[in-house]
Amino acid sequence: MVTIIRDLDLKKVADSVKPDAKKRIVLSKVPVQEGITYHIYINSFGQIVLDPQITIPASEVWLFNNPNALASVRQGLADAAQGRVSKVDLDTL
Repeated sequence: MVTIIRDLDLKKVADSVKPDAKKRIVLSKVPVQEGITYHIYINSFGQIVLDPQITIPASEVWLFNNPNALASVRQGLADAAQGRVSKVDLDTL
């Protein structure tokens, strides 16, 4: 089993929420970002965990499957964050 609880600092966001007639629970007080989907986990005590997920386009999955390319992109982002950038004349490439 994968460890999905990455932060044990849980905060109660609502009290005594009851399912409706269709067994749905409304999460109106929970901040939810647009474009997020969830994997849902439940344990033997009935506790439910929603693990947020994002979807990447199939045309970009190659990057995450290529450790060398991903490391290069991450290095480039780190360099840019540190201000280690230079101008390039694209016409000379």
